[in-house]
Amino acid sequence: MTTVRNFEMGGYKFLPSVFQYSAGVAALPGYHIRRVRFGSPVPLAAGFSFIERFIRSAERPLTALCACELRSPAQFSEDGFRAFNVNYAATLQKWGLFNDGVNPVARSNVCPAINPPSEPSFHAFCFTAEVTSMPTFVIAGSGEAPEGAAGGYAKGAIQAGENSLHAIREKARFVLSEMERRLSGLGFGWPDTTVVQIYTVLDIHQLLPDEIAPRGAARSGVTWHYARPPVLGLEYEMDCAGIRLETVADPGVSPH
Repeated sequence: MTTVRNFEMGGYKFLPSVFQYSAGVAALPGYHIRRVRFGSPVPLAAGFSFIERFIRSAERPLTALCACELRSPAQFSEDGFRAFNVNYAATLQKWGLFNDGVNPVARSNVCPAINPPSEPSFHAFCFTAEVTSMPTFVIAGSGEAPEGAAGGYAKGAIQAGENSLHAIREKARFVLSEMERRLSGLGFGWPDTTVVQIYTVLDIHQLLPDEIAPRGAARSGVTWHYARPPVLGLEYEMDCAGIRLETVADPGVSPH
C-alpha cells in the first residue's frame, strides 16, 4: 500500500501516484474539500485563471487546489498524453503544488463521446477550505490499466480491445478494486462516498446489479458519463468522492 503523505500547505493528505496526478486526496483535520463544477466546459487556460481567482476570493492559498476534473476532445496517443500532462503540470508547479517533486493533486480526464469540447477543458475542481466538518475526500480517476506501467496504458489494459460482457465485467472489477485500494489507503470505504462516477461508452447495465451495487459502490447512486478514458486503448474509468459542499460556477461571473 502506498504511504499517505501530508501536504500541509494545502490542508490535505494524498496518495502519491504518477507525476501528473495523485491517486486521491483527503482533507486534514480543520479543513474540508469543496467542489466547484462548471455549467459547461471551460478551456484549460481560462479554467486555471478562474480557479486562481476563485481560490483567492475564498481567502485560501493556491496550494489549496486538490483535485481537477478535465474533459478532452478525443483520446490521446501515449505520446500525446505525456505532452498534455507536461503542459498541465507546469501550472501546478508554478503554484507551488508539487510536494518534494511529487504532485499531490488528484485528477480525472475523460473524453465525452457526444458534444466533446473543442480543446482540453475543466469540468470541475476541488480545493480545501478552513471549516471543520465530516471527513471529505476525492479519489482520482482510474482506467482498466495499472498506473505508470512500462510500455504505456494500452499495453497493460485489462481485456484490451474486447467488449463482450465478460470483458466489460473484468474491466469493471479491476477498476472497482483500484477504487477500493485508494479509498482504503486514505481510510475510507464505499459507505463514505457521496459521488461515484463511471466513464464509458460500453453497456454497463448488467454490471450495476451484478458487480457495482453489491460492492456498495451505488449507495448514493452512480453517475454514468457517456465518455471514454483519455488514452487510446482504454474503455472504462471510475472516480469517486465524499463531498459536503458543491458549487456550480459561471466562469463569466466574478467569484465571490
